[in-house]
Amino acid sequence: MFLTPADRVREFEERGWWRGESVDALTRRAVSQGGSSEALVDPFNRKSLDGRDPERLTWEALDERVDRLASVLLSEGLRKDAIVLAQLPNTIDAVLLFLACARLGAVLSPVAMPYRAHELEFIVEKLAPRFFVTVAAFGGFDHAEQGRAIAATPGGPQLLLFAEGSDGLYERAASAEPARTRDHVAANPVAGGEMLTVCWTSGTESRPKGVPRDHNHWILNGEVVADGTGARDGDILLNPFPLVNIGSIGGLVMPWLLLATKLVLHHPFDLGVFLKQIENEDVSYTIAPPAVLTALLKQPEILDGVDISTLHTVSSGSAPLSPWLIEGWAKRGIEITNVFGSNEGAGLFSSADSVPDYGNRARFFPRFGATGQQWRARSHEVSTSRLVDPETGAEIVEPGKPGELRLGGASIFSGYWQSPELTEAAFDEQGHFRTGDLFEIAEDERFYRFVGRSKEIIVRGGINISPAEIDDLLAGLPVAVEAATVGVPDDRLGERIAVALVAKDGCAPELEDVTEWLAERDVAIYKRPEMLVLVDSLPRNPMNKVMRNELRETVIGQLQG
Repeated sequence: MFLTPADRVREFEERGWWRGESVDALTRRAVSQGGSSEALVDPFNRKSLDGRDPERLTWEALDERVDRLASVLLSEGLRKDAIVLAQLPNTIDAVLLFLACARLGAVLSPVAMPYRAHELEFIVEKLAPRFFVTVAAFGGFDHAEQGRAIAATPGGPQLLLFAEGSDGLYERAASAEPARTRDHVAANPVAGGEMLTVCWTSGTESRPKGVPRDHNHWILNGEVVADGTGARDGDILLNPFPLVNIGSIGGLVMPWLLLATKLVLHHPFDLGVFLKQIENEDVSYTIAPPAVLTALLKQPEILDGVDISTLHTVSSGSAPLSPWLIEGWAKRGIEITNVFGSNEGAGLFSSADSVPDYGNRARFFPRFGATGQQWRARSHEVSTSRLVDPETGAEIVEPGKPGELRLGGASIFSGYWQSPELTEAAFDEQGHFRTGDLFEIAEDERFYRFVGRSKEIIVRGGINISPAEIDDLLAGLPVAVEAATVGVPDDRLGERIAVALVAKDGCAPELEDVTEWLAERDVAIYKRPEMLVLVDSLPRNPMNKVMRNELRETVIGQLQG
């Protein structure tokens, strides 16, 4: 399935920005290079999560397991361009499915484990997947039952379970014939311009948006990350983020394939397990949210109790970093790379190499892709960037004036899944993606300084949450006249969700009224508000739109007393 225009594919491949090969070709080179060395490691606590013993795979064993799983998928009728919806934790199963889809030319659409019927039903309707692959149970939740309900909807996908028994994928894959996959792949080559994934992102819109990316996109993303973050040949990588978006797939899985090294998986985030994995597996590169890095520095007794001496770099982002954080980790011999990115392909990196000063690294990003700039970085070679006044649309070229960051080039996606109106709004007249984030040019004109988000999204623990989606769900809350959600600052998670509510006469709503209402509608737990503020009215502009920035200040003021 080709979504990227043919002339764009041809241009970027001719310029050497895209390789024009599949992720499977990259995988096979890694297998050839890695051979009998370890490639993939389960979380050591996996048995407590889904009942399965943790596994460790060499590159050769990984290759065979991918062939066997792909053989089962072929026997079920999966062919090129078929869409596979997947809800899997960070175990080897998720990686095997990703690589099997890449090998067969199928399209994988991974979703987060907390998603429930509310989110899944919308995605199934929008995506029309051929298959839904999930686990029998995880963390005490019956995913098999949820999967059967999704499969039973009109036109619903066929359910395949990573489960025990003759119908489960484990037993079937163990007895499958790898040659079937090899014969099929030989007869059905996959090009770099073909679509590989549809990931889901939240923004100011009330429902998730599908972000398609093809093989070319993902391979370039891995190159940009490996080059820009400080990851090195021979690194052992630890992935604590769910394999559902660019942070995990582009940030760790693709560099892992490019470096042909070892990838250690982790899920759900558990600080003790995370640190023990670094110690036990000699991890040298990982990613972590600022809240975790801050908490560890403030509790040195925890760090003093583990040996993380092999760790040389941690990438972080999703919330502003502080100079204190970067300097504190540097004193322990660990560099922090400041990352700004999005599922749509935005990517700026401030590493120890590009921005040695701790204070500058916390606040500034190299102006990759900007006219007149010189940077020795893969991201700079393949991208363009500029700042635009959000009010006038004029390009900003002088320091100190905030503007929206707009990005173009080979890393940026081509448009949202089956949403032409959203795609049109996402790009400007020059074809640059509107990030919705405000930056300004620094005084020396070599760097961008992050100013703030112009979008209304809430970023809780690195996960984007649409306030409009929660607002829509609360519209029917019996005790409320109206309600709106905002993000409020939090030292640990970056932001938490608060709801401002106008109560009906005679009602005295509690936070439980809100959370139970959302729970009854199968809304993911992380989207449920954690604070409630009662207000007389919601501030609105002349177009009757809630002025969320003003509301946010009101909510913060009330919460602070």
